[in-house]
Amino acid sequence: MPHAATGMKVLHLVKTSVGATWALRQVRELVKLGVDVSVALPGGGPLIPQYRSAGATVFERDLDFPMRRPQRFASVRRAVRELVDEVRPDLIHCHHVGTALSARLALGKSHPIPRLFQVPGPLHLEHPLFRGAELATAGPRDYWMGSCRWTCDRYRKSGIPADRIFLSYYGVDVESFVPREPGKLRRELGFDSATRIVGMVAFIYAPKRYLGQTRGLKGHEDLFDAMAICLKDDPALRCVVVGGAWNGAVGYERRVKDYARAACGDRVVFLGTRQDIPDLYPDFDVVCCPSHSENVGGAAESLMLAVPTIASDVGGFPDLVRPGETGWLVPPRDPPRLAEAIRLALSDGDAARRMARRGQELARVLFDVRRCAKEVFAAYEQILSREQARTLQAAPVASSFN
Repeated sequence: MPHAATGMKVLHLVKTSVGATWALRQVRELVKLGVDVSVALPGGGPLIPQYRSAGATVFERDLDFPMRRPQRFASVRRAVRELVDEVRPDLIHCHHVGTALSARLALGKSHPIPRLFQVPGPLHLEHPLFRGAELATAGPRDYWMGSCRWTCDRYRKSGIPADRIFLSYYGVDVESFVPREPGKLRRELGFDSATRIVGMVAFIYAPKRYLGQTRGLKGHEDLFDAMAICLKDDPALRCVVVGGAWNGAVGYERRVKDYARAACGDRVVFLGTRQDIPDLYPDFDVVCCPSHSENVGGAAESLMLAVPTIASDVGGFPDLVRPGETGWLVPPRDPPRLAEAIRLALSDGDAARRMARRGQELARVLFDVRRCAKEVFAAYEQILSREQARTLQAAPVASSFN
């Protein structure tokens, strides 16, 4: 049952109506907590009716900053201002770098409505130019919510006061992660129960050349280099990759497949984009998340299903994947160390599964969307209380002689 109305009105800015379902889940829970939520996001996407069903007021507006066509920003600025005037929110909650930039640049640094930027990933913070550009747009009423500890630490190191930084993970519906029976993937691929499978579940992102990337963000090539090392000792080992090209990167996807074939022959199977991913996890002996930059990514999903997990020591992975306790961490872009971790995970399956079960227990606490929404709600209260105190301090004191 929803809580009693709080009288708090919050405008959420989301750059997609196709993805970012984590924002949808958060909005749903905030509505249950009594927040009057409005959401602005591009029209036409399948998530729009779901936002409405969650109890949010939906405005079909694309307010993402037009990086590739900056001349369009004049219309974005006008749309932001008109929407804020119409909604009159107590607080603006931005879920992407682009929507945060649009809100800040459209309204200006001194706008009286506080803004919270919940940072979905650390990528822009890892590059001084982009980090500096984001910070330069912020004003005295801007706040940040990291969705991993690395992000919060990076903002503190950049000079943001600790009382303007919050931590809350983007949550999931933990009840949806129910145990599945193994066998579906092995039957589909014709693998017997003795065949050990190394899994990777991630879209294939093309390198961003302007960031100096030569390999994709998710580290597919690193995994194939590691597999080539492991195959020297265990030629029967197999690697299964789930996830297709992201954002039209089909040319790069072909190059990744060619790279896998050159490194590992026919021992790597690409399944493309699938809708039955939870049913595939039980057949993985270990899952690898070799990303070069990441929030918590696929490690939350694999550990929520108690599958042994190896991740890069970047971003938010260490929040969940704790060496010797819940999984293995390896340096990014280091195939030999990744190969070593794969061997360790496969050498003692019972120990690997015990760690995965501990990871499952931790994941169910950290990523329960109901708990995460309460953290966000508490941050709203702190921000609004602080801003109210600021307003009272700035108000002129009435004279007792008047």
